[in-house]
Amino acid sequence: MRFTQDLTPGVNVVRSYAAGEFRIGDRLIKGGVIVSAGEILVEPQMRVVEDLAEAHAKRVLSLQPEVVLLGTGARQVFPAPAFAAHFLRAGIGFEVMDSGAACRTFNVLVAERRRAVAVLLP
Repeated sequence: MRFTQDLTPGVNVVRSYAAGEFRIGDRLIKGGVIVSAGEILVEPQMRVVEDLAEAHAKRVLSLQPEVVLLGTGARQVFPAPAFAAHFLRAGIGFEVMDSGAACRTFNVLVAERRRAVAVLLP
C-alpha cells in the first residue's frame, strides 16, 4: 500500500506498508516498530498482539503521546486489556486498527501536529 508525498519535513511519516515491512521516511523497517513524529523505535521481537508487554507500553508512554494507535497487521486484533489499561489510566486515547489504517491515521495526525504514537505490527 502506497501513501502520499511527505509534506512535513523533519517529521516521521509512514511512506508505505506491505508484506510485513514499513517505510518510514527513507528507512525500511521489517517487523514491529513504535513511531512518533520525532522517534523511531525498532522492535523486532514485537510481531503479533500477544508479543505486546508492559515494557512496550512504557516505551510508548515515554514519548508523551496524546493518542496511541495500535496497528495489528493485516487484521484488527484487540490486545489484552492490561496493555490498553496503561494508556487509559494515563488519560491517553488508545485506538486499535489494522496496520494500514494505523499508518494512514498516524500520518494525518502528525500532519496536524498532534502528539500521536503508532505501535505498528507487521
